[in-house]
Amino acid sequence: MVSRGVWGGLCKLARLPATTDLPPERERRQSSESLPSRWIVFTVDLLGLLNWRSSPHSVEGSLKRLMEVDGGEIVKFLQDTLDALFQIMMEVSGGDTYDFLVFDALVFIISLIGDIKFQHFNPVLEAYITNHFSATLAYVKLAKVLNYYVAQAENPTQTDHLFAALKVLKYIFRFIIQSRELYLRIYGNRDQHDEFNNSIRTLFLSFNLLMDRRLEESLKIKGAALKYLPTIVNDVMLVFDPVELSVLFAKFIESVPENQLVRQKLSCMCKVVDSDLFKGPDCRDVLLPLITDQLSGQLDDSIARPDYEACANLLSSVLQVLNRDDIGPCHAHIQLVMERLLRRINRAVIGMTRQSSQIGPFVACMIAILNQMDGHHYTRYINTFKTRHDIIDFLMETFIMFKDLIGKTVYPSDWMVMNMVQNRVFLRAIDQFSRVLTRLFLDLANFELQLWNNYFHLGVAFLVQDSLQLETFSVEKRQKIIDKYGDMRKAMGFQIRDMWYNLGPHKIKFIPGMVGPILEMTLVPEPELRRSTIPIFFDMMQCEYSMNYSFHTFENELITKLDQEVEGGRGDENYKVILERILLEYCRQHQYLTASGESFVLLVSSLLENLLDYRTIMHDESKENQMCCTVNVLTFYKEKKREDIYIRYLYKLRDLHRDCENYTEAAYTLLLHAELLQWSDQLCAAHLIHREDCQALTNRELKERLYQEIICYYDKGKMWENAIQLCKELATMYEEEVFDYEELSRLLTQQATFYENIMKAMRPLPEYFAVGYYGQGFPSFLRNKMFIYRGKDYERYEDFHLKLTTQFPNAEKMTSTSPPSDQLKLSPGQYIQCFAVKPTLNLPTQYQDKPVPEQILNFYRANEVQQFQYSRPFRKGEKDPGNEFATMWIERVTYTTMYKFPGILQWFEVKATTTEEVSPLENAIETMERMNEKISNMVQQYAWDRSLPAHPLSMLLTGIVDAGVMGGLANYEKAFFHPTYLQEHPEDQDKIETLKQLIALQIPLLTEGIRIHGEKSTEELRPLHNRIAACFKELKEKVEKLYGVITLAPSLIDRKRSRSGSMVLPYIMSSTLWRLSTVSVASSAASSSSSSSSDGPSSRPASDGSVLDPLLEHKVEGTLGRDDHEHKVNKSRRKELSLSKSQVIFEKQARIDLSPDKAETMARQRQLRPKSLPFGELQQSSMQVYTSQSVSSPVSAADTTRTLSYHGLRSGPEITLDSCGSPPQPPPKSRHCENGHQRHSTEVALRRAPQTGLVISGM
Repeated sequence: MVSRGVWGGLCKLARLPATTDLPPERERRQSSESLPSRWIVFTVDLLGLLNWRSSPHSVEGSLKRLMEVDGGEIVKFLQDTLDALFQIMMEVSGGDTYDFLVFDALVFIISLIGDIKFQHFNPVLEAYITNHFSATLAYVKLAKVLNYYVAQAENPTQTDHLFAALKVLKYIFRFIIQSRELYLRIYGNRDQHDEFNNSIRTLFLSFNLLMDRRLEESLKIKGAALKYLPTIVNDVMLVFDPVELSVLFAKFIESVPENQLVRQKLSCMCKVVDSDLFKGPDCRDVLLPLITDQLSGQLDDSIARPDYEACANLLSSVLQVLNRDDIGPCHAHIQLVMERLLRRINRAVIGMTRQSSQIGPFVACMIAILNQMDGHHYTRYINTFKTRHDIIDFLMETFIMFKDLIGKTVYPSDWMVMNMVQNRVFLRAIDQFSRVLTRLFLDLANFELQLWNNYFHLGVAFLVQDSLQLETFSVEKRQKIIDKYGDMRKAMGFQIRDMWYNLGPHKIKFIPGMVGPILEMTLVPEPELRRSTIPIFFDMMQCEYSMNYSFHTFENELITKLDQEVEGGRGDENYKVILERILLEYCRQHQYLTASGESFVLLVSSLLENLLDYRTIMHDESKENQMCCTVNVLTFYKEKKREDIYIRYLYKLRDLHRDCENYTEAAYTLLLHAELLQWSDQLCAAHLIHREDCQALTNRELKERLYQEIICYYDKGKMWENAIQLCKELATMYEEEVFDYEELSRLLTQQATFYENIMKAMRPLPEYFAVGYYGQGFPSFLRNKMFIYRGKDYERYEDFHLKLTTQFPNAEKMTSTSPPSDQLKLSPGQYIQCFAVKPTLNLPTQYQDKPVPEQILNFYRANEVQQFQYSRPFRKGEKDPGNEFATMWIERVTYTTMYKFPGILQWFEVKATTTEEVSPLENAIETMERMNEKISNMVQQYAWDRSLPAHPLSMLLTGIVDAGVMGGLANYEKAFFHPTYLQEHPEDQDKIETLKQLIALQIPLLTEGIRIHGEKSTEELRPLHNRIAACFKELKEKVEKLYGVITLAPSLIDRKRSRSGSMVLPYIMSSTLWRLSTVSVASSAASSSSSSSSDGPSSRPASDGSVLDPLLEHKVEGTLGRDDHEHKVNKSRRKELSLSKSQVIFEKQARIDLSPDKAETMARQRQLRPKSLPFGELQQSSMQVYTSQSVSSPVSAADTTRTLSYHGLRSGPEITLDSCGSPPQPPPKSRHCENGHQRHSTEVALRRAPQTGLVISGM
C-alpha cells in the first residue's frame, strides 16, 4: 500500500489533482498509462524504496536503483527517503551488505543536496538531523563502514566510494554524533570500553596511515581528508574529549609528509583554529605548538617558495582567536607565537615588495602580534637572544622595517583606522625598544652609533608621516582621531627629545647627521612640539662650540636642510617667529654664544623669510615674481659662499628666463656660473657641477660648454657685443692653450657674423620704466620698494602698464610721480607708481670724442646703464606773463639701481635717488646741445643717402627756422639776453655765452640742411623750401650779427671706408661738434656789453658758410685715382689726429693789420673777457676766435695766434631727450603733467660735469 503523503507527492509530479481518498484502481491504471515511461520508471524505483517493507526481497535492488533516480524526486521526498534508509539499516538483517548500501545511498543523497542545484534543501537536511532523526544505533554502523573505506583507501575499487564519503563527511558525522547523543540520552554511557571513542580513534589512526603513504594516486584522497576532516571537529567534541581530539588532530597533521600538500595542510589547521576546539586553553596547549612549528618551517629562509597566502590565513586566524576575551588565559600562547614567529614574519615583510599581494596580511599579522604583546613580552623576547649582536641585528631589522612601512605605507591612505592602529602599535614598540637602547647600548663601552642613528631617523619618519598630520583633516575627523588615539606626534617628539639629551658626550657624533631630521621634526606645525624640540638646535650649537670653538658645521648643514625642507613645502611664518625667539633667548643666556649665536639666528631668520617668499611665489602665475624671489635666495647663498645651492638656484632662474624667452637675462645668469670656473684642466669640484653637466670632467670643459650656451643666448637676445667678448676669450683659449684651430675657425666665423649683425640687423631700443610698490598688501620682496624695469622689444608704456595691472588687479594706480607718504606705505592696500625713465648713456672710453657709427652708439644708449633720469617741470618765482619760460625750472630725479642693465633680471631695485633743480638757462643750453646733435646727424644721413624722403627734414628745418612755428630765439632773448637778467644773475654770464655759441653753432648745420633740402625739393615742395630759405636768411643774419660765426673741422664728416669698400656713417655727438668746431666771435664784447658793435659787418669764413662742404668732395671722390684717393684720406686722418681730444683751436682765416684804434678795441675786448670762463655742462674743447672787423688779407705763418683752452672737459654720458624744436614751448598753464609717459619731452639726462675754466694763451 502507498501512503497518502507519498501519493500526494506523486500527484504533483504528474500534475494530477490530489484527493483525500485514493482513486479507483482503474483510474490509477489509466493515469499511469498516460505518464511518460521515464516518470513511471523513476516513480516505481522511489516507491520501491519507500515501500520496502512490502517487498523485503527487493530492498537491495531498490537501494542500488536509488542512485539512478532523479535528484528532484529525492529531495522532494527527503524525509521519507532518509527514514526508509535508516529503517533498512536498523531493521534488515543480512550482514554488512545493507550497511554499505545504505551508507552509499546516504552519501549519494547528501552529495545531491550539496549540489548547487539543490543547495536550498540544506536547511531541510539540517532540520531532519536535529528534529526527525531517531536511529540511536546508526552511529555504530556508519562509523564501521567509514572506517572500512578509509582503511581500504589503497584499494582502487573503493577510492571513489571513499572520496564521495569524504566530501560529505561533515553530515555523515552529524548523523553519527546525533545518533550517539540519542543513544546516550536514552541508555547512558553503559559500555566501559567506550566503543564509540575507540571508533573515533580508529578512524583517525586510519587517516594517519592514509596520510603517511607516499603514493601518488592517493594524493586526491589525502587532499580530501585534509579538506573535510576538520569539518567534524565541532560535532565530535560534543561527545568526545576535546583535548584528546586535539591530540588526534595534531597527530593527523604530523602524519602528512613534509613538503607535501602544504597549502591543504595549512588550510586544514586554519579550519581547526576557526573551530570551537581552539578556543579551549588546554586544546591550544596541544595545537598551538604544532601550528607555530608548521608556520616557522614555511617561513624559514631555506624555503624556496613558501606559501605566503596560506601562512597568512592561518596566522591571522590564530591571532584573531588569541585576541578574543572569551577564550581564557592566553599570555603564554602569545609569548609562544612571539618567540617562534615574530622575527620570521619581520623578515618575510622585509623580503616582500610593495607589489606583493601578501604584504598587507603579513603586516597586519605583525601588528597584531605587537599589539598583543605587553611589557613583559618585550622583556622576555629580548632575553631570548643569546648574544648582544643578535639583539643589535633584531633592532636594526625592526627599525629599518618600521621606517620603510611608514614611508611607503602598505594600506591606502583612506584606511584611516588601519593606519592609526599601525601607528599606535609602532609608537608603543618604539618606546619599548628605546628602553633597550638606553639600558644596553648607551655606555661608552657598548655604544652603537648606527643603532642610535637608525632609531632617531625612525622616530622622525614616524612623526612627519602624512597620516599623522592632523592639520590636513577636517575638524570633525581631527577631533575623532585625537579622542581615540591622541596626537601621537607629540608623544614621539617628546621621546626623541629625551633620548637626545640622554646621549651626553655622544651628541657630537650626530652632528651634522641629525640636523636635517631634527629640522623636519621641528617644522611639523604643532606649537607644543615646536617649543619642545627647537632647543635641540641650540644644544647642537653648544655641543659643537665646546669641541671646536665654532659651530660652522651645524650652520652649513642647517642652511642646506632648511632650503630643502622649505622648498618641499614645510615651514611657515609662525615657525620663523618661534625659531628666532627661542634660539635668541638661549643664545643671549650663553656666556660665549651671545654675539655669534645671535648673528647666526638672525641670518637663518632672513634666509627663512626669503625661502618662504620663494615657495609662495613659485605657485604664482607671475614669472617675474618667481624670478625676483629666486634672485633673493641665490644672492643669500652667494654671500654665504654656498656654491652648491647657489648654482642650483642659478639654473632655476635660467629656466624661468628661458621659458619667458628672456635670452639676454638667461645668458647673464649662466655667466655667473661660468665665473666660478677657471681655464684649467683640473677636475671640476662636485659642488660646481650642475646635474645637466654631470659629464663634464674639468674646469675647462665645463666653462667652454657654458660659454657656448651663453653665446647662443646672447645671439638670440641680439646682444652681439657681449657675445663677441666671450668669443674673443674662447678664441684665445683655442689658439694659445688647446690649439684647436678647427674650433677656432668655426668660432671666428660666428664672431664675424656678430659684427655684421651689429651694423646691419635691426635692434629696437628697449624702454625703461620706474615702478614703485607701496602698501602692506605687497609681498615683502616688493613692499615699499622702487624698481627700474627694462621693457621687452617694442613694449611701450601702455603695454607695460597693462601687464602690471594684470599682475596686480587689486592695486590702485598712483596719479602722482612724487614720493609717497609714510601713511600710504603703512596702509594695508596696494598702490603702484609707474612712469617712464630715460637711461643715462655710459659710453666706453674707446668710443668717447670720436665719430662712432650710430648702430654702435644705440647699443650703449640702452645697455650697460645703471642710472636713469626723470624730470618734472615746476614754476619758481613769480610768473612772467610775457615769457613763462624764464620761470620754468626742471626737477630732475636720478635713480641708481643695484646693478647694471641688462643683468640676471629685467628689473633691479633702486639703491639711491638724487634730486637736483635745473634752471631755465641750463635747460636751454641742454636743449640747444641736443638739437644741434640731432640736426648734424640728420643732415649727415641725408647727405649720405639721397633716397631718404624729404618730409622729416622739412619738418625739422621748418620747426627751427620759422619763428612763427616755434617762437625760438625770441624766448631766449627775452628770458636771458636782456640786460636786466645779467644784472640780476651775474653768475650766469658764462652760461649765457655758452648758449649764444650753441645758437651760433646751429647756423652752419642748418645751412647744409637747407642746401640738401633744396636739392631734394620737388615742384610741390618748392614753395615750402623757399619759405624755409627766406626764414633762414633772416635767422642767419641775425645770429651771425649777434652771436658770431662758427665753422666745423672737415674731420667731422670724413667717412670711414671698410675693407670691402662700403661706407660707415658715423654719429656725431654734441661733444664732438664742440670739440671740432671753429668759432668767429662777433664784436660787441661777447654780444652783451654794447649794442653798437653788433651793427658792424660780421666776419665770415672763406666758404659760403656750409660746414659740410667736404661732403661735396666725397661725392666726386670716386673719380679720383686710387693713389690720389688714399693720399687724400691719409692727409685727412693726419689732420684729424693733430687735433687734441681736450681742446679745439679757433683759427683766424686771414691775418689782419691792426691800426692803433683797432688794436685798442681788441685790447678792450680782451680785458672784458674774464680770465676764467666756466662752461657748465658744455662738452667742448678749444675754439679759435675771430673779430668782426677782420679783413681778407693773408697772414704770415710766423704770426702767433690766440687760442682758448678748456681743460677737464666732460666725456661722460650723453644727454638724450625727445625734443622736436629749439627752444621748446613753455608747458601748458592749466595742466601739470604727472605721468612720465606724458612728460617724455621734458626728460633730460642727469650727469653734469664739473665746470671748466677758460684759459687765454698766446703763441
